[in-house]
Amino acid sequence: MRRMVLSILVDNTAGVLSRVSGLFSRRGYNIDSVSVAETEDPLFSRMTVAVTGEEHTLDQIKKQLQKLEDVREITELSDGASVCRELVLVKVQADAAKRQEVISVVNIFRANIVDVAPESLMIEMTGNQAKVDAFIRLLEGFEILSLVRTGVTGLTRGHGDDIAGILD
Repeated sequence: MRRMVLSILVDNTAGVLSRVSGLFSRRGYNIDSVSVAETEDPLFSRMTVAVTGEEHTLDQIKKQLQKLEDVREITELSDGASVCRELVLVKVQADAAKRQEVISVVNIFRANIVDVAPESLMIEMTGNQAKVDAFIRLLEGFEILSLVRTGVTGLTRGHGDDIAGILD
């Protein structure tokens, strides 16, 4: 089993997310994470989809995606040739006695405290999946009240992912 992260440039039209995710569900493929937003050009959106599967299945996913009318370009984001990040927001119970311990973990991971309440802290942290996982494991020593992750997003290094050529 291998994990693959795809950066998919699609037309920014109604229903494109439904059509892409529908392809996965119809074929019985599982999506590990998906994030999508408009690019610098409002005509296009970029989807980042992470999937895990056997090599043959991953090849089939790329081939099936390429057949979709809304898909303009598919790029596999490989380690070293791309930068992938994930955002996590965590609300941790932290009374006066525990607050400094939580702040120490936050500082080690270069995270940010984005909300302070009398009995809790909300922390924002970005990084690759391994860093986010390690951060969450360290916070499990405290009571995690809420947690949300964005899923992976990324771009290729250098001049890849430019959409200017798509418009020509």
